[in-house]
Amino acid sequence: MKLTLPTDSDERKNVPVFTGCLKYAPAALAGVARHSKAGNDKHNPGEPMHHTRGKSNDHGDCIVRHVMDLADMLAALERECDADRRALVESLLTEANALSWRALMWSQELHEMYGGAPLAPGARAAPPR
Repeated sequence: MKLTLPTDSDERKNVPVFTGCLKYAPAALAGVARHSKAGNDKHNPGEPMHHTRGKSNDHGDCIVRHVMDLADMLAALERECDADRRALVESLLTEANALSWRALMWSQELHEMYGGAPLAPGARAAPPR
């Protein structure tokens, strides 16, 4: 059985998930969780939370599009040309959540493919084509 974390107690201490990740970016991770819930509600209505692999595999292109949109939104905020700043900020944070979600999914898939990590508990393998 593959496990995500090492089983050796000394090795496990070198994976500080709480102090090295959760404590560094709680608002960002909460935003990713909101994005994940919204995506599940959209793509898998009425089903328990899960990520169906294979529905979208263009992670790199999606990440770059999110970065480009964020750059445009940041420029608009700097110019203060938008009449509704609050709506623009909300859109910017939503875009940041989408970018982070996509980057985490790509990283997870790479860890599974090349690092020996097991399939994420919340993932479903892509259906056969």
